[in-house]
Parts: sequence; C-alpha cells; structure tokens
Amino acid sequence: MRSYLVVMDDTEEAQAALRFAARRAARTGGGVEILALIPQQEFVQWSGVQHAMEEEARLRAEAMLVQASGAIIEEAGIKPSITVKQGSPVKAVSELLKERDDIAALVLAAAREGGPGPLITHFAGVVAGSLPCPLIIVPSGLEDDALSRLS
Repeated sequence: MRSYLVVMDDTEEAQAALRFAARRAARTGGGVEILALIPQQEFVQWSGVQHAMEEEARLRAEAMLVQASGAIIEEAGIKPSITVKQGSPVKAVSELLKERDDIAALVLAAAREGGPGPLITHFAGVVAGSLPCPLIIVPSGLEDDALSRLS
C-alpha cells in the first residue's frame, strides 16, 4: 500500500497537510505515514537533566500523535502508521524517504503568511529533482470544502 508522508507538529500547516493526506489516501486506497520530530536538545552538562528534557519532548510528541491519529481515523477511516525521529527535520525526512519505498508523496503545507518554512524551502529547492516521490504543497489557508475538492 502506498502512503502519504506528513511531518506532524502543532502548527496549522501540519493539520492542513494531514487533512489533505488523509482524504487523498481514503480516495486512492492508500495510507498515511505520520512523522513526528523530536528536536535535538541542547547539550546539558548533567545527563539526568538532558534525559528528562528529551523524555518530556517525546511525551509531547506522542500526545500530539495520538490526537492526529484520532483525527485521521475519524475523518477518513484510516489508521496511520507512525514514526518518531529525533534531530534535524530535513535529515529525518530525507532518511525516512530513503528507507521507505512505499511513500507515494511527501505532503507539506505552506503557512498563510510569512515564508514557506525550512522543509518546503529544502524539498522544493535544490533537491526537488532528486526526490524519490512527488512533493505536494498544500496551502494551509484553504477552506475545508476546497481541500476536499482538491484531495
């Protein structure tokens, strides 16, 4: 089964990308792969403190994933696959795309205002021609019915 890869965080853009991917997967018989990123923590001199900070970040990411999974199941009837990685977002997405040959598309969403963000800048920039799958950029300002028509 082909999957649509969505990078999940707590932004409006991630929610738009997730809604698009879930609807598209439901219509095409595919799945949704959610990648949650845990930021690399700054070096803390005491390893116990650093471990606690990393665990707190992981717990926040897992709570976000539970909520996102529930939304996909409710909206599209699809149980998503979940991957959690720590470190640089660009590196984590690149690694996952290399590891998995079942990714149908990388789905990212652009913010209503401001720049496109580091993931869109990177993947729509110099590496766009070498991606192993299509890149879909969803405008996060789309109304729900417009998003449904497009997906």
